[in-house]
Amino acid sequence: MITDHPQFVGPAFDGPVYAHGFSRRKRAYVRQFAAPGDVRFVDRGASVPAGARLLLWGSGAPPEGTPATARIVRLEDGFLRSVGLGADLTRPISWVMDEQGIYYDARRPSMLEAMLQQVRFGAEELARAAALRERIVGAGLTKYNLAPRTWRRPAGDRPVVLVAGQVESDASIQCATPGIRTNLALLRAVREARPEAWLVYKPHPDVVAGLRAQGAGEAQAREHCNELVLEGSMHDLVLQSDELHVLTSLAGFEALLRRKSVVCWGQPFYAGWGLTQDQHPNPRRTRRLELDELVAGALLRYPVYVSRATGQRCTPEQALDELLLWRAARPSRDPWWRRLVRPFLARP
Repeated sequence: MITDHPQFVGPAFDGPVYAHGFSRRKRAYVRQFAAPGDVRFVDRGASVPAGARLLLWGSGAPPEGTPATARIVRLEDGFLRSVGLGADLTRPISWVMDEQGIYYDARRPSMLEAMLQQVRFGAEELARAAALRERIVGAGLTKYNLAPRTWRRPAGDRPVVLVAGQVESDASIQCATPGIRTNLALLRAVREARPEAWLVYKPHPDVVAGLRAQGAGEAQAREHCNELVLEGSMHDLVLQSDELHVLTSLAGFEALLRRKSVVCWGQPFYAGWGLTQDQHPNPRRTRRLELDELVAGALLRYPVYVSRATGQRCTPEQALDELLLWRAARPSRDPWWRRLVRPFLARP
């Protein structure tokens, strides 16, 4: 059933909500994103009243003793997050708050999937989505908005195929890849599928920064591609490539915003709607979407944006303005103290 019902909007909590598993650093963010709700942090599931909302990060299980009637709300980074890596403890400007599932877990529906499957987006909202998309692409914004080196497409007539690496411990690989699950296996599959192409491999920025471990066999990536790019701009890489291959990487969504061909070997949230070439189609996703319908769902309705200036919720357009100012003010090189503490932030 297609509907224009406004239920598919990021939740606003007007009463007490409970939260478990958040570090002290993240607790201030939780309060901002859940406002005006009264957030109460608990250490035990038994501290959550029956029927209450319980905020959890990602796809983690509720703590033992949580009432069966508790309403689980899952939090995760949004798709326009920050200027700097999340694993580098950079403050987020957007999170998603999902009361059905979480967008990266293709095994079950999420609020985003239900929205994309069911909601009829009006002409005004689609025009707003198109304007936001054009601004993002024009400004060269991506999820993290790092200060990378410029990359140039090689000369010649060979098609350029880009492969985006991921952190292999990422939950989306566990929850949304029915087939291959490693960067090396992806590279090999793409090389077999496109033997004539100039194959470019871009490891995940968290791996390049030393904040996450390389995937199994990922050190052999050079043997299976024509070019390994560590610090090139994903915006530049996508614009100058003919095709992008991903497992579940958000780079695929960023490539769609730039109207590039995307091949999905997993089932990311943006796959299955007729906009990507899907190696493993998700049978629940039967609707065919236009690009700006996907943008309206994924960037206008699903995330919650919080202003860095005010600490209050803001519109996607205001968040975009702040990201541009933030990026312009960020030094081209990380400060010495961040480089010093980075090894202590790293985890497998």
